[in-house]
Amino acid sequence: MRRSVFAAALVLAAPLAGCAYNADLGRDQLLIVNDSGLSAQGEKAWSQTLRTGNISSDPRRNARVRAVGERVVTAAGLNNRPWDYAVLIDEAPNAFVLPGGHVGVTVGLLDMVDNDDQLAAVIGHEAGHVVAQHAAERYSQTMTSKLLLGVAGAAVGSSTDLGRGLGSYGGDASKYLFLLPFSRKHELEADRLGVDYMQRAGYRPGEAVTLWRKMQALSQAGGGASGQLEIASTHPSDASRIAALQAYISSKGW
Repeated sequence: MRRSVFAAALVLAAPLAGCAYNADLGRDQLLIVNDSGLSAQGEKAWSQTLRTGNISSDPRRNARVRAVGERVVTAAGLNNRPWDYAVLIDEAPNAFVLPGGHVGVTVGLLDMVDNDDQLAAVIGHEAGHVVAQHAAERYSQTMTSKLLLGVAGAAVGSSTDLGRGLGSYGGDASKYLFLLPFSRKHELEADRLGVDYMQRAGYRPGEAVTLWRKMQALSQAGGGASGQLEIASTHPSDASRIAALQAYISSKGW
């Protein structure tokens, strides 16, 4: 019974989803929307960031982020679109990318990195998310998961044991079995693509490992998420990330 219910849900969901091959990743992706479809949301989020965020006007910091960013973006083959960069006054070391070509880097990250190579590792990672269409894939996974659970719940009825089970733990089940593992996979894929772009742009890929060691030390010093079980995290553990980067860089002879 359970098997047939989920089979029916998959059949009903199939027309709404599409598979596309991403050559940069070497795998198929489930996409019901592409990055251009998320650009409007990205534009709104960027406008809100500029309007409500504490944006640095320091010309030196902004010039540094733009100079490194433009080299990495070109290496990633993304210079066919305009890119905006902003430095946010925030002591937490962080960076983000929004669909549509927007990158934000915090003052905390700029103060933490030792050189432009490490900054390129972060921006390369963010560019990797764009090339990999991770935002679109993540959205597609979330929407498809909700659809499958809704169809399955309706098929069995809320009064049955399975229906009550889907209602009570179905969301968590899909989260842990599908959504979070994919998110960790996305992060490792972006790391790999990021060092590719670093190398093409003339930066030292090995500095990506140094960067994540610094992140690991910072997390441990602050009692952060280093001790969190990796299965319950949307990001790989620092140790997993460092090991994967080392293995990849070594395989490339860098």
